[in-house]
Amino acid sequence: MNFRTLDLNLLRVFDAVMAERNLTRAAEQLAMTQPAVSNALKRLREAVGEELLTRAAFGVKPTPRAETLWPEVRAALAQLREALDPQAYDPRRQSHTFRLAMADATAVLMMPALIGGLEGQQSLANLRVLPLTTRDPRPLLEHGEADMALGYFPDVMATLVAQGSDAAIAHTRLYDSEYVCVMRRGHPLAQLHELSLDDFCAAHHLLVSFSGRAQGFVDQALTALQRSRRVVLTVNQFFTAGRVVTQSDLLTVLPRRFVAATGYADQLVLRALPLALSPIHVALLWHRRHERDPAHRWLRAQVLAAAHQAEGSEA
Repeated sequence: MNFRTLDLNLLRVFDAVMAERNLTRAAEQLAMTQPAVSNALKRLREAVGEELLTRAAFGVKPTPRAETLWPEVRAALAQLREALDPQAYDPRRQSHTFRLAMADATAVLMMPALIGGLEGQQSLANLRVLPLTTRDPRPLLEHGEADMALGYFPDVMATLVAQGSDAAIAHTRLYDSEYVCVMRRGHPLAQLHELSLDDFCAAHHLLVSFSGRAQGFVDQALTALQRSRRVVLTVNQFFTAGRVVTQSDLLTVLPRRFVAATGYADQLVLRALPLALSPIHVALLWHRRHERDPAHRWLRAQVLAAAHQAEGSEA
């Protein structure tokens, strides 16, 4: 590829298409026609010398080469924007789409306050919530698939703290919570004010696992005590877990803050766990290449404000 003759506008088109995964939406964002976007991608493909995007059922799918190229292109474009237009991001005049990765337990607490703040400012920002399928969101941030990740990532946070300023991923605390044992009001154990470890282990359980693995934090803690439990059902959403528990004799473990936001908390009984689990420290993570991007800085401020509001309004 001859960089000296490369039209840098092609990189803007590439960035928009990678963000949207759809030519029509990318064209709307760029104020271009779809044929013009297609033509730009064709020219970029010829310049790079290989395919970057292939057709998919609902848009386009990036090739491995595109996935590798995009984070560098996005970082370079952000630096150029800041150098050429250092003005602060104006959310009322500039449209921007942000992708936030989080579990439903985080989304149900954060999104009402976050959207309320954005609408209160008459913002043109658009948010897309991506489901978490892992406790390690770093690849999503490193590959540019998500702009931010919100959640409880204890192993990742321990690594980032150890790396200090050398870490490629930045982070800040949002709010704290704790895990509690949850059951339906008519459950035989609901009459007990305090669960014993024997009662807990003898019951049938429902596990929330983003990845679908059969063990979670509770099982690790039980193994350390040389105990175990029977997990009858594994799901990947906290909301599903809570709803199933309201209509069964399964126990589950949920974040305390989440239960109050479900809308069916009156059907549930909460009990302290009969084993020690670490507190839940929910954090906001982002890649440092976005550190000085005005739009990204603005949204981080909105997320922090929403977390403060959600924390203050806990029932």
